[in-house]
Amino acid sequence: MTETIASAGTADSKRWLGRLGAGALAFGAMSAMGGKRARAQAITDADVLNFALNLEYLEAEYYLRAVTGAGLSTSLTGGSTGNVLAPATTLVPFQTSAIAYWAQRIANDELAHVNFLRVGLKAEGGTPVAEPQIDLVNSFTTLAVAAGLITTGQTFNPFASELDFLIGAYIFEDVGVSAYAGAAALLTNPDNIAYSASVLAVEAEHAGLIRSYLAEIGGGAVTNAISALRQSLSGVQDNGTDLSAGGGNPFSFANCDYNGQAFRRTPEEVLNIVYGASGTGVSAGLFFPAGVNGAVTST
Repeated sequence: MTETIASAGTADSKRWLGRLGAGALAFGAMSAMGGKRARAQAITDADVLNFALNLEYLEAEYYLRAVTGAGLSTSLTGGSTGNVLAPATTLVPFQTSAIAYWAQRIANDELAHVNFLRVGLKAEGGTPVAEPQIDLVNSFTTLAVAAGLITTGQTFNPFASELDFLIGAYIFEDVGVSAYAGAAALLTNPDNIAYSASVLAVEAEHAGLIRSYLAEIGGGAVTNAISALRQSLSGVQDNGTDLSAGGGNPFSFANCDYNGQAFRRTPEEVLNIVYGASGTGVSAGLFFPAGVNGAVTST
């Protein structure tokens, strides 16, 4: 029988969080702070910013659909239409006014990030990549099965409840933070570094808010399972939010190391996560079924 996670609402969602318990994947021992994968050739600042734009498209589509029921306008996607596979109904039935407010604010920020990157690339004489194909249906179910949150035959719809929405958001935000942190070493223009740092700060605020809320309501095991999967795919350390005895994570608000440094991922390591495949040479999958657009497209 196919069923959705927490489809009955927040109360059932919290009970489900508790049931996962020790069955969640454990996150591993401390590894290197960032990726060590060598790049075959240098890329330009425009290439890096376009890579980030692909991720911002994904986040904006997710949050906008959750709070408005519709995604980005064609004026902000490079004219692409029909590129997003999403459930028929994406308006999240928010029950908590604070969460509904946070979701709207994050949606506004992600929309602004898409617009900012597109305008900035044009101002520097570059061409913003068009929005790639995005899957907001099969991707979440595949990831949830791989993380051990559900079993084969079940489905996970992140728009079904506000808690499911937060779990879906958890998947994105930490990856975005590590992506911007890793991209800093690839940028050469001081202005671009400053702009990216500003976006990174906002993405980190989003991530910290979502992580803290899930930790407070007992979502440590679920976040640990997702973090363990992200670590396994990318090879870069990733901490969940389990603060219980033996949980092993001294942090809930931040996904960082013992020096207070955010974990950094190369573009290829980020693609390992959003494509749902470890190793090199992968050019599509999971959230981007036809791959991302631009100069950096494979792991």
